[in-house]
Amino acid sequence: MDEIAVSTVVYLPPEEIYEFLVDFPRYADYSKHLRDVRQSGDGSPGTRYALYFSWWKLTYTAESKVTDVTPPARIDWTITKDVHAVGRWRIEELDDLPAEAPSDADTACRVFFEVEYDPDSVSAGDIDLPRFVSLGWVIDKLRPVLQKEAERIVERIVADIEGRPRRVELTIHAKPGS
Repeated sequence: MDEIAVSTVVYLPPEEIYEFLVDFPRYADYSKHLRDVRQSGDGSPGTRYALYFSWWKLTYTAESKVTDVTPPARIDWTITKDVHAVGRWRIEELDDLPAEAPSDADTACRVFFEVEYDPDSVSAGDIDLPRFVSLGWVIDKLRPVLQKEAERIVERIVADIEGRPRRVELTIHAKPGS
């Protein structure tokens, strides 16, 4: 399994962060490659999403489902078509404000975006590839794109959720042995 995990500090209470993150269709506004999101459900377990991606010469619709929620701390999901992948948003309230906190901050949380996926679970028949392009080549090229996309989404969400732009310090969490 490959893993993408990024986190950052957000200066809001966990309840406000959770309510923002559970509004998943909004994510298309933050992503360079996510073109549209269609939702079936209210964000609770069982809610399904169709995520329309476009990258390079490829378009793909990922299908996901919310598997568990623990308000205001966690939203878990899984991809239900073509690739084995699971992910989560985690929100951990910090006991103390970081030294670099804005002067008007009352509370802080570390927000994590984590995805585990098995690139070997995808077969060439699952994705409509251009002629003479191998699935292995696409997976090798896509790994850094996925990491950058995760970083971009977190950075843009923080600016929107806090209501003002600021320099966002992202922490990349590496899986042991990676």
